[in-house]
Amino acid sequence: MSKANLLDRREVVSTLLEDRRDALVVAGLGASTYDLAAAGDHERNLYLWGAMGGAVMLGLGLALAQPDLPVVVVTGDGEMLMGIGSLATVGVQKPGNLSIMVLDNEAYGETGGQASHTSVSADLVGIARACGIADSKAISTLGEIKSFARGAQDISSGPRFANVKIDAANLERVLSNRDGTFIMNRLRAALGHAPI
Repeated sequence: MSKANLLDRREVVSTLLEDRRDALVVAGLGASTYDLAAAGDHERNLYLWGAMGGAVMLGLGLALAQPDLPVVVVTGDGEMLMGIGSLATVGVQKPGNLSIMVLDNEAYGETGGQASHTSVSADLVGIARACGIADSKAISTLGEIKSFARGAQDISSGPRFANVKIDAANLERVLSNRDGTFIMNRLRAALGHAPI
C-alpha cells in the first residue's frame, strides 16, 4: 500500500455520518465499531462486538426488513474477507437501501496488524462487482466520502459498495455500550418495536 494520500479512519466515518438522518448503521467487529462510537453514539447504531464476518449479512437483513430506511454498513477489510460470501447474497437480493463501506488498512488490526489479503492481491471492489453490486468503487478523498453518503440516502439506487484505503494508525478505543441485548433493544425501540 502506498502510504501517500491515505485517509484517517475516524475522519472518514464522521464524514460519512455528518447527515445520517434516519440511517441505520451497522459497524463490524473491532476498529469499525470504535470509529462509529467515536463519531457519536446513536440509537440507530448496531455494534457487532463479537460477530466477525457478520456485518454485511446483518446489514442486508436490516435493509430487507426496513426497505424505507437507508442502511449503512461500516466494516474493515479483515472482516469483509471473512464474510466475502455475503457480497454474493447482496448481489442477488439487490436491496436499494443498502450501502457498504470497507475501511481498508490492509491489516488485521485486532489481532496484531498482520497483513490482510488486500495488501497483496484481493481486490474487494472487483469482487463486489463480480458478485453483482454494480455501484462498487474505490474511494480516496473526503469529497468522494460525502458523495457516497448522499447516495446512501437514496433508498432506491443501491446496493452500493465502497472500499476506502485508510492509514493503519492504532487509535484509542472509543467504547459504546457492550451489552448486545441493550443495543438491539435500543435499535428496536428507535424503529417502534417492542424489546426482545
